[in-house]
Amino acid sequence: MPEIKQKVMPLDPVWSRVCDEAVAAIGVEPLLGGLVHSSLLHHPTMERAMAYRFSLKLASGEMSEQILREIADEAYQADPELGQSARADLMAVYDRDPACHRYLQPILFFKGYQAVQAYRIGHWLWTCGRIDLAYFVQMRVSEVFGVDIHPAARLGKGIMIDHAHSIVIGETAVVGDNVSMLHSVTLGGTGKEDGDRHPKIGDGVLIGAGAKVLGNIHIGHCSRIAAGSVVLQDVPPCTTVAGVPAKVVGEAGCPQPAVMMDQVIRGCD
Repeated sequence: MPEIKQKVMPLDPVWSRVCDEAVAAIGVEPLLGGLVHSSLLHHPTMERAMAYRFSLKLASGEMSEQILREIADEAYQADPELGQSARADLMAVYDRDPACHRYLQPILFFKGYQAVQAYRIGHWLWTCGRIDLAYFVQMRVSEVFGVDIHPAARLGKGIMIDHAHSIVIGETAVVGDNVSMLHSVTLGGTGKEDGDRHPKIGDGVLIGAGAKVLGNIHIGHCSRIAAGSVVLQDVPPCTTVAGVPAKVVGEAGCPQPAVMMDQVIRGCD
């Protein structure tokens, strides 16, 4: 007789930890049982849970939860990078945000994380040529989370947007891996010009609250942009810039600014 092999689910330590935390959370606060079950424990994979959260948060009278769920499920099934990025972003928030103590917090409560995952589905739609649907996702993310990321923009993995209020990222912006930014950051253009007109952010960059990075300029790897700065020129790697307009005020201060989240400028007049 032919040998019958059981199908074994792939090991997913991130999702396993989320589910363990979910069970513990219900034990502490039973009133959250419905939310935690429907959002996390009801789903066999992190991708299925993320698709559910996407549809639940972005549904409106214009687009039903069911249709959005089908779109998200299709995206996660077609592009495994979406799930990998969701895990990398989750770890980034857990590692860098001192207010994050459990893996489940960003999935359930942090709008920065949720907005980035919704953008990723919108970007997938954009790359598939489903332009108007991608714009719809952008609109709803802006309305629901206060985060406006053009679906054509390209964001790497390990992105952490803390607080995530009034974030704007333009159409031709590129953001590298392991980048951290705080609220009210703008990666924008400088006028009405068309074409490639938005910033290119290197890996490991830390962008402080309220910083504006404008134009088709390059921000070098592992650099820091101080809070409230207006950056109009290229920034060398591993440096700190501050001011209006921003100028180099020293070295980055550490090998990985986006991970250390150290925003104190030392040794500057």
